[in-house]
Amino acid sequence: MAAAMPLALLVLLLLGRKGWCLAEPPRDSLREELVITPLPSGDVAATFQFRTRWDSELQREGVSHYRLFPKALGQLISKYSLRELHLSFTQGFWRTRYWGPPFLQAPSGAELWVWFQDTVTDVDKSWKELSNVLSGIFCASLNFIDSTNTDNETLEVNPPPTTTYQDVILGTRKIYAIYDLLDTAMINNSRNLNIQLKWKRPPENEAPPVPFLHAQRYVSGYGLQKGELSTLLYNTHPYRAFPVLLLDTVPWYLRLYVHTLTITSKGKENKPSYIHYQPAQDRLQPHLLEMLIQLPANSVTKVSIQFERALLKWTEYTPDPNHGFYVSPSVLSALVPSVVAAKPVDWEESPLFNSLFPVSDGSNYFVRLYTEPLLVNLPTPDFSMPYNVICLTCTVVAVCYGSFYNLLTRTFHIEEPRTGGLAKRLANLIRRARGVPPL
Repeated sequence: MAAAMPLALLVLLLLGRKGWCLAEPPRDSLREELVITPLPSGDVAATFQFRTRWDSELQREGVSHYRLFPKALGQLISKYSLRELHLSFTQGFWRTRYWGPPFLQAPSGAELWVWFQDTVTDVDKSWKELSNVLSGIFCASLNFIDSTNTDNETLEVNPPPTTTYQDVILGTRKIYAIYDLLDTAMINNSRNLNIQLKWKRPPENEAPPVPFLHAQRYVSGYGLQKGELSTLLYNTHPYRAFPVLLLDTVPWYLRLYVHTLTITSKGKENKPSYIHYQPAQDRLQPHLLEMLIQLPANSVTKVSIQFERALLKWTEYTPDPNHGFYVSPSVLSALVPSVVAAKPVDWEESPLFNSLFPVSDGSNYFVRLYTEPLLVNLPTPDFSMPYNVICLTCTVVAVCYGSFYNLLTRTFHIEEPRTGGLAKRLANLIRRARGVPPL
């Protein structure tokens, strides 16, 4: 006790008279939210959000103490100079047409979006190292993310709606694309008059409203040589047309025929306002196709392109090649009427809804959708043939080896036939008398 008192006094002197009163308040906070939504199919969708906010510049400040923010992610942001990082793991597929837009948009499987700072010189090296580190942290196969399934789009709405919903980064085509998205000829610039009528008791068995924008993707064709990729874009708004940015990433082993690209709306050709195509390189990079398409009101727009299947090396097939190869879904980014996001009135009063989909004063709202992934069959060799060849070869070798082994190791002697006794002689006499050959 006597030794503890001088130590306590020393600590108080070092802190000063008001050292304990001037302590900096924590700059991080944790918020947990849950939104439960019944679906028309009888299921219940539960959306959890665990949001940790930390007001700190990890690149500039030498941070060594972490209270709520994950230390592993903080070190990644500081080491690789990340501006934004979006990682999603999804199983299954959200049916937007029947269930409405989900709170969090993510494709099936794993998706990684990263924006680096301008100070990063070698982006490819940082990208590869980051994917390997995230693979170890989350125990996932993110280390298979390489140049064959990575794209760098030139026209994309960025950042996603978790940060803002109207910012557009367009590079060298900024003026053109913003004019195309917000053209007064495309979107009515008059003020909207929103009239809502809320019943105290909603009618039973009410069908949910169909979202103004939803998409469907499928593959067609027969045989294992050629096929066609088709994407259907639905605009169910009765009188408003709006542009949609379509991003397709196709693996290199599906060789696209760009001259067969067709876009039709209401039976007529629909020319895109902007198109960018980056051809694939075998085993190096995939196809990248970006298009800015104007969707007429109350219409279905079909985007189709033909492809040819390539032959893979036998070492490039997956463990179950007859199951097929997955093609990543298409990404749709658009500014659609805000009614799409404000479908149920109760969602607007939810804190989670306000954080994910902030209400816009304008008549447009940013939406990003993903189509379902495709399963494409490729020409697959008969992997059981080597097994059959091995079995046949082993059988032939065993038979030949056994015969040669007997000839080399055994000794053969010729035995003369012995003459029979009295009984055999009598039998031969009887057989001769009867005209039968002797024994």
